[in-house]
Amino acid sequence: MLAPSPRPSDEIASRGRGAKSPKARGRAMTLRALVGALYFMVAGGPYGIEDLVDATGFRGAIAVLLAMPIVWCVPTAFLVGELAAALPEEGGYYAWVRRALGPFWGYQEAWLSLAASLFDMALYPTLFVLYLSRLWPAAASAPSAIGVGVIASAAAWNLAGAELVGEGAALMTALLLAPFGVLAVLAVTASFHTAPGLSHAMAHPSDYAAGALVAMWNTMGWDNASTIAGEVDNPQRIYPRAVFTSVFLVALTYVVPVAAMAVAGADPSGWETGAWVDAGRGYGGRALALAILVGGLVSAFGMCSALCLSYSRLPAVLALDGYLPRVFARQSRRTGVPWVSVLACSFAWTLMLGLSFDRLLSLDILLYGASLILEFVALVVLRIREPTLPRPLRVPGGTAGAVLLALPPIGLIGFALVKTASEHVGPVNSLLFGAGVVLLGPLAYLATSLTSRAERRRRCETR
Repeated sequence: MLAPSPRPSDEIASRGRGAKSPKARGRAMTLRALVGALYFMVAGGPYGIEDLVDATGFRGAIAVLLAMPIVWCVPTAFLVGELAAALPEEGGYYAWVRRALGPFWGYQEAWLSLAASLFDMALYPTLFVLYLSRLWPAAASAPSAIGVGVIASAAAWNLAGAELVGEGAALMTALLLAPFGVLAVLAVTASFHTAPGLSHAMAHPSDYAAGALVAMWNTMGWDNASTIAGEVDNPQRIYPRAVFTSVFLVALTYVVPVAAMAVAGADPSGWETGAWVDAGRGYGGRALALAILVGGLVSAFGMCSALCLSYSRLPAVLALDGYLPRVFARQSRRTGVPWVSVLACSFAWTLMLGLSFDRLLSLDILLYGASLILEFVALVVLRIREPTLPRPLRVPGGTAGAVLLALPPIGLIGFALVKTASEHVGPVNSLLFGAGVVLLGPLAYLATSLTSRAERRRRCETR
């Protein structure tokens, strides 16, 4: 494969130190801001796990939610903690894979992540409309217009700077979780006065399979915050702490409300997106229901904003590496935000708003899973090729430990591929559709490499 034009030496030095330029222009993200942003990149509250409850019941949902950190969250957190602290470069996982496996695979990592973002980012405006329609029924008649407004608002928020997005996410986390704390207390208190009505029937294995897919999606994205390493204060120290703090916070805020419903003997049948609002009304009245509903709007917007922060850095670093026009790397003088990249990504995401929620979920898992596998490969390869690389956090067990760490997440990704094999995007099988997107990556790399080579020739001829 042809290589892109090399970066200027000053850019290489800057990015080797963690891409200091954005940090110098804007305020650096603190631990609190990074935890807030990461929480929304992964979870955004208990919203979205209602289908898990419907499939498996409350007890089954608790079992799945407790198993997910073991087989998915903690292994991925170790991956991100080690590599983000060892290589705190702008672009995150793209920089890791590029360093370990070379430019071609680094480009594929960025391609897979950006392709996944097309399907991922269309989910959150959909959730926003679902919650808004409970407050304002007319919203259901204009989902695309409202979705465009959500994405545009998230982009505008991002243009104000990464630190502001992170601090806002930390505040929104507290606001959206407070009603669930009240709900949990009221539900448990109510159980003392009523006979428990919890069904003891076991869910069918296929229901657990469907539920695991929902839980997997609701705990994806631990690597997303790595792309903003150049905008984080002391990333070698903060990243490991932020990732594991977020793992604990996500597990806690998923399990506690579900466990409270189980203790209260709530009926899990028929749970769907928005069921938390009904639960709030049942245990706390209209005021609590309204608070949970507003929290759902905050959650959807917060996830859209935080992920815009993450994904928008990829075109910027690709532009610095010569794969995209340099305009994508253009930054705000005040905040250091790559504003052209933010606007371009946001426009692309609005084009995907018409796809259905289920199909977006399948493609998101498929493409994200492929990119995560590359990251685990990079972890192992860097252990072998660069054993002396300073690693503030190390996966225990040496290289063998790194390999074993990757097995549970890769197994879960394989399960997701099997689960989505029978679904379709229009007339096309979703697995084949996703495979087609993956295979376009090498073609895109060849095209951008040829374009880069032609640009170098043009510059030489001009001189």
